[in-house]
Amino acid sequence: MLLELLPVVAFLIAYKMSDIYVATTILMVGMVLSLAVLWMRAKRLPTMFALSTVLVLVFGALTLVLRNARFIQWKPSIFLWAMALAFLLSVFVGREPLVQRLMQPALGEARLERRDWLKLNTAWMLYGLLMGGVNLVVAYHASEATWVNVKLYGLTGSMFLFMVGQLLWLQLSGRLKQ
Repeated sequence: MLLELLPVVAFLIAYKMSDIYVATTILMVGMVLSLAVLWMRAKRLPTMFALSTVLVLVFGALTLVLRNARFIQWKPSIFLWAMALAFLLSVFVGREPLVQRLMQPALGEARLERRDWLKLNTAWMLYGLLMGGVNLVVAYHASEATWVNVKLYGLTGSMFLFMVGQLLWLQLSGRLKQ
């Protein structure tokens, strides 16, 4: 997880020291390096991080070539909406919804009913749709510096709180079965 956060931290530092274009370049390099290290350690690519890296490379390149920060500002929304679509489609493809495929290994022997997995899957889908929209509202209606702060602290923080909230819901509701 630390390897996935390092490029974001490097982006923030580069942005504070220079500008969005230098920060975007640093982010692009950092994402590729982190992905390479993750590949060397596990001999497989984490799907979500690999998708995020591809989006950073595409939208980052557009930002740099066209000298327009809007492209890198769109990246979080595209990623979050793609994630929401993946959660939606997973209900119809395969035996388990995506959230179950992602969370079940972390839960160990604990099990959930299918209806609870579907609730969590729907929550992730709605989270992706909502936060993708929030990102664009901030990108278009606030300063670039505000967008950087909201993207780094707000989106990252909200995802952390969202995950903690789900774990608390599972724990306190007694839905986890051993």
